[in-house]
Formats: sequence, C-alpha cells, structure tokens
Amino acid sequence: MPKLTVDGMEVEVPQGATVLQACEAAGAEIPRFCYHERLSIAGNCRMCLVEMERSPKPIASCAMPAGDNMVIHTNTETVKKAREGVMEFLLINHPLDCPICDQGGECDLQDQAMAYGRGGSRFEENKRAVSEKYMGPLIKTIMTRCIHCTRCIRFVEEVAGVPEIGAIFRGEDMEITALEQVVDSELSGNVIDLCPVGALTSRPYAFEARPWELRKTETIDVMDALGSNIRVDARGREVMRVLPRLNDDVNEEWISDKTRYACDGLRRQRLDRPYVRRDGRLKPASWEEAFQAIAARLDGVSGDRIGAIAGDLAGAEEMMALKDLMNALGSGNVDCRQDGGRVGGGARGDYLFNSTIAGIEDADAILLVGTNPRKEAAVLNARIRKAWVQSAGTLKIGVIGEQADLTYPYEYLGAGPQTLTELAGGGIGFPEVLKGAERPMIILGAGAVAREDGLAIHAAARRVADMAGAVADDWNGFNMLHNAASRVAGLELGLVPGEGGRDTTAILDGAAVGEVEVVYLLGADEVDFSKLEKAFVIYQGSHGDAGAHAADVILPGAAYTEKSAIYINTEGRVQRTDFAVHPPGEAREDWKVLRALSGELGRTLPYDDLEGVRSRMKEIVEGIDMPDVPRPGALGEAGGGEPGDAPFRPVVGDYYLTNPIARASETMAKCSALYSVGGGGAEATGTDG
Repeated sequence: MPKLTVDGMEVEVPQGATVLQACEAAGAEIPRFCYHERLSIAGNCRMCLVEMERSPKPIASCAMPAGDNMVIHTNTETVKKAREGVMEFLLINHPLDCPICDQGGECDLQDQAMAYGRGGSRFEENKRAVSEKYMGPLIKTIMTRCIHCTRCIRFVEEVAGVPEIGAIFRGEDMEITALEQVVDSELSGNVIDLCPVGALTSRPYAFEARPWELRKTETIDVMDALGSNIRVDARGREVMRVLPRLNDDVNEEWISDKTRYACDGLRRQRLDRPYVRRDGRLKPASWEEAFQAIAARLDGVSGDRIGAIAGDLAGAEEMMALKDLMNALGSGNVDCRQDGGRVGGGARGDYLFNSTIAGIEDADAILLVGTNPRKEAAVLNARIRKAWVQSAGTLKIGVIGEQADLTYPYEYLGAGPQTLTELAGGGIGFPEVLKGAERPMIILGAGAVAREDGLAIHAAARRVADMAGAVADDWNGFNMLHNAASRVAGLELGLVPGEGGRDTTAILDGAAVGEVEVVYLLGADEVDFSKLEKAFVIYQGSHGDAGAHAADVILPGAAYTEKSAIYINTEGRVQRTDFAVHPPGEAREDWKVLRALSGELGRTLPYDDLEGVRSRMKEIVEGIDMPDVPRPGALGEAGGGEPGDAPFRPVVGDYYLTNPIARASETMAKCSALYSVGGGGAEATGTDG
C-alpha cells in the first residue's frame, strides 16, 4: 500500500488508489466535475489539479495513481491560480441563466465557481450556442450549459449498458447528443443526478420548485422488490420529486426511472373518501356507512366463504391487520401472492435472495431462470452488469426463459422448464460452467413459480443448485427474485392459506362459482376480476384502479409516501418507509382502517397504535424490528415433481405500468407510449455469449 504526503500529512491508501482519493483521505477538499467514484476516469475537466513535488506542472489528481513517497500540495498559490484558470475556461461559453435553471441551488458549477473561481472573466469573444437535444420524455436538455464532463456518456455505457449518449465533433465544436432518437434505458434518469451543471435536468419537474422550498424525507421505494433507498421531496401536501439515497448494499446511488418519475401518479386518480355500490353504481359514503355495508354483508357468512388477497404495494402492518381480521372471522383464505405464486409458507431460504444483492459481485457464474431482471429489478440488473464488467467479461451468465436484451452477453439455454430439468442432470456446456465455479448463483424469477407447476420448477432449480454446489457453509447461491415490494413481508407474516384454506387462484375460482361470497382486496389490482362478478368485493387501496372499479365497497388507504410502514426486500432486509405527506381527503393509513373495521364487526383487533401492530408482528417474525439488516434463511428440503412443458412467460408486460401508482402517472403513460413493450425497449433481442 503506497504511502504519500498530502499537505504535510502522511497517508496510506490501497494499491490502485488515485492521488485525488489520497487527498480526500487526508481531509483535503478537491474540486471535480468529470470524476465520479462509480465511473471510469476521464480526466478531461482538469478542475482537480494539485501540485506534486518534482513535477514541472500541476497534475490531474483524478487520473494520477498514488505512489510511494509522493509529496502533494493542494492549497498553494500555483494550485489556486490553476483552478481559477480552469474555471474561467469552463465558464467562457456558459449562459448566465442561473435564476431560471432547475439546477440552481444544487449545482456543482455554481458552488465551485464561488469557491475556486475568479471574480470576472477576460473572455470577450461571442459565446457559442448549442441546440437542444431530445432525449425522451424524462430528460430535459439545455446543451449550451454543458461543460463536456462526459459523465452521462460513461454512465449509459458502463452502468446502464445502453450506449445511446455520445459526443460528436471535436474541440470547440464538441456536442453531447443522443445517438439514437431517445435514450432507451430504465436507468436513464440517473444522468440528471450525475450532471454537475444544468445541461441535463428532469423534464417532468421543469420549473416546478426550488430545492429550498422542499421538505425532504428519507424513505424506501416500493416499485419493485429491491427496496431502493430514496429521498422524497415534498411541498405542502404534494410530492414533487424522488431522488436516490446512497446504500451500497442495495441500490448504490442509482434508482430506476419508474421509481424516480412515477411520483406524479401519487396525486392522480386517488381515492379520497369511502364509496358504496348502490343500484349498480358506486356512490360516495361516510366511513360509518361503508363499515355498516360490510358488516351487513358479512352477517351470517361463514369464515370459509370469505377470502382476502394482499396486493404488491401493501406494507407489513396492514397485512398483519388483515391476517388477524381474517382469523377473527374464521377464515384461512388469505394470500399475499396475487400473481398466483406457489412458493412460501416453508423455509425462509426457499423464497429469499440468499446471496444478497451486493453478493452478486462475488459470483463467478450466474444462471437466470424465468426472469428478466432488466424489467423486474432494473437496479439489480445493473449490479449483474457491474459484476460482468469487473470480471473483464469472464463472468459466465446463462438464461432460461425470455430472450431479451439484458445489457450484458449471456448464453441462451432454452425457453422453459424442460431446459432446467436437463441442466439439473449435468452434462457438458453450462452445467460444467456452474460446477467449475467457486461461487455459482442461481436466480429464480417470481414469474417462474407463479404457475400450476411452480413448486416443481422451484424443486428443479434447487436440484441445479445442488448439482452446481451453489449452497455451502460460506456461500448460498440459491436466490428468488421477487417483483412485488410486499411479497417477502407477506410470506414472513404467514399471509398464505391456513389449513384447508384457499390460495389466490382458489379464492378467485371459488368466487366464480359462488363458493366464496366475500373477497377483501388489500390493494390487489392484478387479479382476474372477471371471476369476482358474483362475489361481494371490498377494495381497500390508494388509487381508483381495476380493484376499485370491481368493488362493492371502497375504503381509501394511504400510499407509501403517506405512512410509516415496514417493507422487507427480496433479500430479507427490513426497511421502513417514512411519512412524507398527508393522505388526501378522508383516506387513512391502512392498518387503521382495518382496526376500525374490526371494531364495527365486533372482532376488535388487539392493538390501538403503530407500536402495538409492530409488537404483534414481532411475535411472528423475529428481527422485524431491526431495520436495514438482511436476515438470511436456511433452505428447506428440496421438493419433487416434474414441471410442465410450457415456456416461461414474461412476468412484466409493460415496465412502465406495473402498479396502480405507475398507471396513474402521466409521465409513465408517455414512456409506455414511446417505448415498445420489449426486453428493455425497442426491438430487444438476446445476446448469445
């Protein structure tokens, strides 16, 4: 490890570290525009110049490897003059539009011009102007502001894996542009955070608010099962924008476009008061009237004729209350798997991402079974690409299922369970790759087990894991990738059918023939509503989506930004959303609605506050009160059975319209209309490794 002296302080840094990193380790602040910790080194802004003894001129600290016995100075007159000169050059063509720039108040160029720039400019020639580039409905461009740091180019090429932003021309004529018509990536919005000036800003957020007007709340995303750490910025009762938070173990500092831009759906198509169906039409009602209508319909109905299904966005607290209410009514017909998934209720390791998300970078062979992570968990897919890039292309990836553009090369093995069964038998080819790997990883998609032969497919994937030696004392390479934020918490809390109970499929089939008379939908909008025409449907949720249209009684609930709720992500990590804004109108937190309803039904639940609900949850799930700690689980006994022949089908049809919030979003509707429904966008194709 090299030792060097920075401003008179001796520091030791890891091999391969740069002088800039050494300076930061010594506590020196080094300005930069092009350098970013998660991108390759470009060394083209020159703002990070420092003085090195025995060097004839200042050096770019971001591009210089730290070496033994270097002596670095970061605050000499030479360094100060060099930085002032660089800043002067960066600003010669920059427009003076800070007052109307959306980056104002959180702009690196503003901050560093104040700290390191001159008091004036000696440039008298005409400024150049650059035409705006259209990069799609999410990214607004004002390219005259661009300082050519190339962060956006490096991000889309290295992290997103979609090289659709590039530079044309040279020197003074250089321009950053979209090489295709639009930037077609589920991660494209991250270039807005990366841009150190106002050249790339959020198109939906343009001219909406200033950063100092906003109330900032740290919370968790629920658009997929990853649980990305986010910050919600709100003004009054309205969510204005969503930004990423740093968490190296989950989402690093990236979020998907759906996480970032679907927030406008939080204020559209909202349920803000109860409704009761009268004379074939839903009409506004009071809470008392809605509860009385439910109580009247449930009067005399036996528990085996009542069913409940929890949706993909439900928090743990309301699912706990729903389960307790159904138990009080004598019903074991409860399920949190609205997609019809078969796995759950057994050993925790059978339905968790046991390797952890960060553990993807340790794998040396990956098999994807019945999943398209680019659409189901875009940030996790970027982590797989990162592992492939870091391995210099030696990481072997195999795919069974949908053939799509995943942004990294893979070996396409087959379309359905038959290929999985053959793989479990060993042989030559990818089985040898798995058996030869030190840390093989199998990722089984939730869609692969959401079918009648789901348990047999799960068992076949377990056999592949056993064949490959993927489960050892220091490594568990068997993983389930869920696509619903509520799924793991629901399985942990036991929202699966009790003894003799019905699962989602059986509840719907029973309702279709009149065997199930009352169905309670807790934000469940992705079920087959044609089977619920004979049943009395109670819908509790935040948006007027499909479930609300089919309901006989609607109870308005809170969205994820309007409540404090526990979510457990696909790797078993306990995380909490936080209250950012108030629910609209008469809407209330969902567990409170269920608690109030239980009192009306004469089955009062044994808790009156949030801590009471969580204490009840702790009785069932040990460690659910330990936030941000993944709790690994042991695998159960491998099951049996032979899967069918039907190929795996994509579990996500339109990436931009997967839940009620996204479907209410005007921005997501524009994206859906622009980008064709394919692997990652327009005309996605597989890549054979």
